[in-house]
Amino acid sequence: MVPTSHPYVSRGGPKLAAALDAFQLDVGGFCCADLGANVGGFTDCLLQRGAAKVYAVDMAYGTLAWALRQDPRVVTLERTNVLHVEPADVEGSCACDLVTVDLGWTRQSHAIPAALKWLAAGGRIVSLIKPHYEADTGASNGGVLDDDEAQRVARRVLDAMPALGVTVLDYIRCPVRGGGSRKGKGNAEFLALLARESESQV
Repeated sequence: MVPTSHPYVSRGGPKLAAALDAFQLDVGGFCCADLGANVGGFTDCLLQRGAAKVYAVDMAYGTLAWALRQDPRVVTLERTNVLHVEPADVEGSCACDLVTVDLGWTRQSHAIPAALKWLAAGGRIVSLIKPHYEADTGASNGGVLDDDEAQRVARRVLDAMPALGVTVLDYIRCPVRGGGSRKGKGNAEFLALLARESESQV
């Protein structure tokens, strides 16, 4: 269980913190990209864990927490579609040691190829899998999936990762329930640790 109070700007913080702990990832000194930054929970977590730079990328404008947009370690990329941006076009961009993914309404089949564009050799991806956006029917419109169905959908998504050019190194069930949350009953989500398929042993 994640406490109702936490030291991050949004509920995304404890989600990523759980993944970093479970996967034993030390991001100290890392250059990172946070795809789907929104308010900045993932970005905040990365900074608190010692990341040297974070590219906070999101389609929205003005949603990233003020404290984060003032932090010199954060490169704010607003009104930016992560599916179409080319990291090489970002001034001063560097290949990233870690890319985090938290994209609403976007399936992993689109998100992972976008994340790979940012990834340095030997880098890792931590992606938040949202079965309610991956399901073919039922709650694919953003409603609440039955937990068993969510698990089945997540398994299907994980099994399809090699076709996207990545290897699943590990995954966990997210300790914070996600989209469609109401009366404490939101969707089950999962966090996956991924490596470029050709580099999974690095």
